[in-house]
Amino acid sequence: MADRVIVVHGGCGNPAAGVVRDEASYHRAMADALEAGSDVLEGGGSALDAVQAAVQSLEDCPLLNAGRGSVLTADGGVEMDASIMSGADLRAGAVAAVTGVRHAVALAREVMERTPHVLLAAAGAERLAVSAGLELCDADWFVTERQRERWMASQGTVGAVALDGSGHLAAATSTGGVGGQLRGRVGDSPLIGAGCYADDAVCAVSCTGSGEAIIRGSLAFEVAALMRIGGLALTEAGDGALRRVGALRGDAGLIAVDAAGNVAMPANTTVMHRGVVRNGGPPETAVFVTD
Repeated sequence: MADRVIVVHGGCGNPAAGVVRDEASYHRAMADALEAGSDVLEGGGSALDAVQAAVQSLEDCPLLNAGRGSVLTADGGVEMDASIMSGADLRAGAVAAVTGVRHAVALAREVMERTPHVLLAAAGAERLAVSAGLELCDADWFVTERQRERWMASQGTVGAVALDGSGHLAAATSTGGVGGQLRGRVGDSPLIGAGCYADDAVCAVSCTGSGEAIIRGSLAFEVAALMRIGGLALTEAGDGALRRVGALRGDAGLIAVDAAGNVAMPANTTVMHRGVVRNGGPPETAVFVTD
């Protein structure tokens, strides 16, 4: 049996000195998501189910820029993106610019499972949520006081990657976007190969940070390509792909796990909320990149 590994992130950024508040709450948020994903894996569940469970936990956390904590658009509303990918067969699903759906990652899973498409956006995706019976919420539920105050200078996004006992990999990413973004803007999170990628032959990756730079650098796929074509180990591939985005002047971070259970969590920012659990053990969480 392969190692069972779940890794999560809750966004990265470069907040001003003293801006990161209530650090313990971020550790708890990471630990809660890790527990949700680890419970799936330890119960014999799939990596795909594990990353969905972990990301749904993160989407419900008002501290983070996804789901309930989503940042506000220029119009004062919330538009959410998410993606999920199975490394076993390269199936993927994603949604963009959705509103009123409690768990965007669950809707991405529905796109993958119930349609012939990879990405659905806006009203079309929301109609699928209704037909699938997913939980809906009023718009005000997603807008938290924290986002109104905007005291945390973070680049948002949450995600998870996992390796299950059968040796399969999966990844999922979810975001509330960028504060003040134009209506209809789509970032890296729902784009397969940019903010999310999984392939059993190499690795599973979820990214966070400057979405436009991550898209231009195809960050998630770059990690896999450096391993598959370049022959690099996971850590070296993650660092190399991140340097590419850094050269595009993008602040970014990523989490990744390979088929052997190796984990990488690099970032070129001062803060990245992240954590890992291996084989049902205790969670290891961190906030600052130097931790």
